[in-house]
Amino acid sequence: SGTVIGVLFDDNCEESLIEECKQKILSDYKKQEDKMLLAQILDKIEFSKQREKLEYTDFLDMYQVALAKTFMKKIEFENYILYGGFENAERNVLIIYPEKYKMSMVEKNYSKIIKVIRISLGDEEKGKYSHRNYLGGIVKLGMKREKVGDILVSDDGADILVKDESTETLKQELGTLTRFENAKIDIVGLQELKEQEIKVEELNIIVPSLRLDNFVSDLARTSRSKAVQIIDSERVFINGQNETKASKQVKLGDVITIRGKGRFIVKEFGGNTRSGRTVVKVEKYV
Repeated sequence: SGTVIGVLFDDNCEESLIEECKQKILSDYKKQEDKMLLAQILDKIEFSKQREKLEYTDFLDMYQVALAKTFMKKIEFENYILYGGFENAERNVLIIYPEKYKMSMVEKNYSKIIKVIRISLGDEEKGKYSHRNYLGGIVKLGMKREKVGDILVSDDGADILVKDESTETLKQELGTLTRFENAKIDIVGLQELKEQEIKVEELNIIVPSLRLDNFVSDLARTSRSKAVQIIDSERVFINGQNETKASKQVKLGDVITIRGKGRFIVKEFGGNTRSGRTVVKVEKYV
């Protein structure tokens, strides 16, 4: 692997040999969309080295972030950072930088890569819209999901993280939606980003054991067999890391994300029922 990477980034290497090296590196990955993303990352590493400038991807979801981090470790590449506009963002841009860059130089570019669209709702709409309403509007407009990062929702409206090149277009098009006809829509800098108002709903679930499939079954309100399918299809994350083992033991404090179903934090293990099942207190982010 090290030798392959060395050849890949050798300035004197022939283009055909570089392509052969890329294919060898990617041969371990079976899914076509994984290969495409990782090939794009290799291209951006190469461009960053050749041009001695920053290169960056679109927004990556949690699965792609986990895939990219594992890949970077595998190829022993360290000159990158994942950034989504604020600490603990779920969707992140992968930024690759030349060796000569200091981190302060990378950070200065954040505001050139990501902008914020702020929707300030009219009085009649305040408290009316959820994350789904904002995302649904963006999807309806035909904007590619990878151009948009996290959507931070408050009663007054939302701050939407957007790739710089898509900001003006999305701002104009959001104003054409009926749901936002009375809203004020502005582009603001990252420094003005509002802290997310975290709202949670408390749930009590009862599980036969602390296996992940039991939690997914209850939290997604589906059968055990369907829960295993959800895990197998790489839609479940624990603390931001993709988890495909149904037997994985869930621990106190774990944050479980089920794509399409929500994010949950395991707050407390209660007592056992007469049948030996465990009562678990969970908070769902709403």
